Amino acid sequence: MKRKIARALAYTVFYEQAAEGGYVASVPVLLGCHTQGETLEEAEHNVKEAIALYLESLADHGETIPEEGHRSREGSAFRRLFLP
Repeated sequence: MKRKIARALAYTVFYEQAAEGGYVASVPVLLGCHTQGETLEEAEHNVKEAIALYLESLADHGETIPEEGHRSREGSAFRRLFLP
């Protein structure tokens, strides 16, 4: 029996301060994967959960899990999140 080897994935997340308050977080390589939070920390927590659910849905439907290339985004407000 073959064992599945877990791999760590990293995705670029863009954070934007919302006009009405709080922050919006989006993951460009995962189309439609975005969330928000009252604080930057809450938005980061929420986007990690959103990414995990997005990837789980792809796996459940037998779809390919996107992998992001290493691109420089100097000057942009983003963080690279690493998921187990």
